[in-house]
Amino acid sequence: MHISIALFFSVFSLYVVHPFYISVTDMVYNPAAERLEIAQKIFWDDLEVALGEKYGKKVDFLQPEDQEKLENWIEAYILEHNIIWINGEKLKLSYLGFEVEEDAAWFYMESEGVPAPKEVKVKNTLLFKDFPTQQNIVNFYVGKSPKSTITYSKKPEGEIKF
Repeated sequence: MHISIALFFSVFSLYVVHPFYISVTDMVYNPAAERLEIAQKIFWDDLEVALGEKYGKKVDFLQPEDQEKLENWIEAYILEHNIIWINGEKLKLSYLGFEVEEDAAWFYMESEGVPAPKEVKVKNTLLFKDFPTQQNIVNFYVGKSPKSTITYSKKPEGEIKF
């Protein structure tokens, strides 16, 4: 009995000492508009670290010194680390903005003129450089049910077929 409790606290302490790093991306194909609509949820404190390392300055996501500069940094980072191909054609993504939701933030992108997807290839390298255990879950919706893939440092790309 005491061994079970000790084992539980040992495993629990691993998660406290070594947090789990994850992002979630929902991509929805809008057939009427021939558009891909993307919402990406990232822990903003992790993004502060990544942006701080990339730009060599301390980043305060909730109370930025320069909001416009922060927006530009976020846009560049998000677009650099998200690359999508539909049916073999690389999409041109447009960054739309973000909104904070407690300990995470939602980042929005879209792409116009997207044909009905048969094959989707996603390269999502968010936070890999700063958090080696980072995993990025990508859900791609055509209709109501998603198909999913996960990217991580040793597998930065995923493919989905419809």
